[in-house]
Amino acid sequence: MTDSTPDALVACIPGLRRYARSLTGDAWSADDLVQDTLERACSKWRLWLVGSALRPWLFTLMHNLFVSQFRRAQRASTAGPPLDIDDVAGDLAAPDGSPDWAIDLQRCLLQLPDDQREVLLLVAVEDLSYAEVARITRTPIGTVMSRLSRARARLREWVEAPAQATPRLRRLK
Repeated sequence: MTDSTPDALVACIPGLRRYARSLTGDAWSADDLVQDTLERACSKWRLWLVGSALRPWLFTLMHNLFVSQFRRAQRASTAGPPLDIDDVAGDLAAPDGSPDWAIDLQRCLLQLPDDQREVLLLVAVEDLSYAEVARITRTPIGTVMSRLSRARARLREWVEAPAQATPRLRRLK
């Protein structure tokens, strides 16, 4: 199977779904992002270079779509005044009971800054090379390596820390 067959496009969908889920944090939004990505791929198919890797091209399309949608939502947002963390501190406590590692890891991943989470998931889960991730995120390869290192260190710190020392919100003035 070559990258130019429709089967190659279909084979990329599970990876696109995983990445979309990590970007959006929501299954419905992730499915919408995957659909938008596939629609964009179909409409821009002539821009893909036959013989080049299809998978990184699709991830680049998805990344760019997500960034565009995020920026559009930020501009359209009519959010009220900033929320004081002290007002909702009681609502932020972790639930009691034994830790479920999958949920805990997901929570920790979502606490990572977006740029670090993207790089970590593209390298660790999607098994893309640093160069491919650099092209997808439009950042220098050194920045990719730095973000990956910081994300891994942060996750290691959070996972090895006692339950009471899980990541907390920082107060920004």
